[in-house]
Amino acid sequence: MVSLRPTGAGLGFRRELIPALKARVPDAIEFFEIAPENWIDLGGAHGRDLAGFTERYPFVCHGLSLSLGGPAPLDEMLLAKTRQFMDAHGIALYTEHLSYCSDDGHLYDLLPIPFTEDAVNYVAARIRRAQDILERRIAIENASYYTASPIAEMDELSFIRAVLEEADCDLHLDVNNVYVNSVNHRYDPAAFIAALPSERIVYLHTAGHYNEADDLIVDTHGADVIEPVWSLLDTAYRIHGAAPTLLERDFNIPPLGELVLEVERIAQLQAQHCARQGDVRRAG
Repeated sequence: MVSLRPTGAGLGFRRELIPALKARVPDAIEFFEIAPENWIDLGGAHGRDLAGFTERYPFVCHGLSLSLGGPAPLDEMLLAKTRQFMDAHGIALYTEHLSYCSDDGHLYDLLPIPFTEDAVNYVAARIRRAQDILERRIAIENASYYTASPIAEMDELSFIRAVLEEADCDLHLDVNNVYVNSVNHRYDPAAFIAALPSERIVYLHTAGHYNEADDLIVDTHGADVIEPVWSLLDTAYRIHGAAPTLLERDFNIPPLGELVLEVERIAQLQAQHCARQGDVRRAG
């Protein structure tokens, strides 16, 4: 099967949404995203449903459990199964969190990697190995975190840039995670985004979150996107271009008709920036 790259605005392919999507996929949705761990080796009606959609739409695989920064050996069997799954469904892009989620067992959370030179080299080597097994470049996602490591040797931005360079991989920019971290750790989110390498950004997420306190935000993916995050997405498009962008919603999922309103807003922002970029090229 020919692998399809995502374009435009997308939505997570969740099982509770399948009946509505089978009735009609809204025009604003140009691609879908899935966690491969939840679909590999799945047969029956759900497996047939997935195949029916991957034949018609681009999909992205967004991993949840590879634990790129974890101390346990890299799960090469999962990577091999993921490659076979992506080949079977024509999926070109795989992304994973720049974090860890396992030690001797699964920790059921995404935990931050200490921002050190040793961690850069360790994680980059695991990313390179993952790319070799998947036979694809992968994109790493900037993660939200709540407690700064006491052994950090650099800031979050420097760490991300160093890993990208050392691993020679791409960046999955989660705009909501930048906003969450900017509040929790008190930095300028627009300046953070501006300092990321445009040439490595291939994919974006936006999502909602929960305000625990004035100075503490929890990344939940369980609420509507707020206006400051929409503004930050607009900033990311202005600086780096309108890469494919997914609306991430994992909890408190409303009906498809409500969800698609936010997907439409992503598509509208993308169209505005594409039009502006076209005007600039014509003027030049």
